[in-house]
Amino acid sequence: MSHLLRYGIVTLIVVFDQITKIWADRSLEMYQQIPVTGFFNITKAYNYGAAFSFLDNEGGWQRWFFTAISLVVSIVLFVWLWRMTRAERWLSVAIALILGGAIGNLIDRAVYGYVVDFIQVYWNTSYFPSFNIADAAISCGTALLLGLTLFEKNETTAEESDDKPAT
Repeated sequence: MSHLLRYGIVTLIVVFDQITKIWADRSLEMYQQIPVTGFFNITKAYNYGAAFSFLDNEGGWQRWFFTAISLVVSIVLFVWLWRMTRAERWLSVAIALILGGAIGNLIDRAVYGYVVDFIQVYWNTSYFPSFNIADAAISCGTALLLGLTLFEKNETTAEESDDKPAT
């Protein structure tokens, strides 16, 4: 996969994430619920913390802490993505998804001091924490990365095991 396609995925995620967050922020009142299905609402919420509102009510220091972490992670992922070979297609898709999501949430933290969440999934009266497109991209990229790590057979490992005599 080419660098253009890799960074195109990143850009697409960041742009779609920011457009949907701006729409939700301007169109919805805080915690207003727009039912979409029997398990999914559109609901605006601000997250001042990290995943699952971790450190949400800590007085403001967490904004710069999570901004710094997001920036460092984004730089590391950017360089990693740049150094990948064309043969590492699925790995580059996973890293591009994670990087796009990290940049999307980084923009929110740096500009607003919080992340705009608007996707709410629930079952009966049990609600999953609200999330956004960036969070979904990070989750999908992480799931793909875990799948590749756990289930993809490394070519050199496969060749080495084929060369071993049977016991």
